[in-house]
Amino acid sequence: MSKKVYCIAQFQPKPGREQALFRALQALEPNTLREDGCLQYIVTRHVTSPFAEGESYPIAFNEIWSDMAAFEAHCQRKEIQTFFAEHCEAETGTAEKWNVCIYTDEPQHYDAPDLSPKIA
Repeated sequence: MSKKVYCIAQFQPKPGREQALFRALQALEPNTLREDGCLQYIVTRHVTSPFAEGESYPIAFNEIWSDMAAFEAHCQRKEIQTFFAEHCEAETGTAEKWNVCIYTDEPQHYDAPDLSPKIA
């Protein structure tokens, strides 16, 4: 059974603050990529395409974590908490709105094999 979790963290910058927000998010990448359990952590910008016309915030982190514990440990790091306090929650911050969601690749009610040790 896969324990990986996938996080999409989207950010809507305040008017005129997109570059500052993008740079602040990029600054989180080096330390986060050193964390145990971080498999992917990359900030991206929205691009237009006639084949992908959905609604989106202009900046999104695409993250893959080995498991929920690794993701939750990441969220508790001082650097991450400081980012949200300064850029998202503060009136002077660069983000107008943000949306952080976690996903799994496990189907609901997946019939995974039981690999727990058997007691004879």
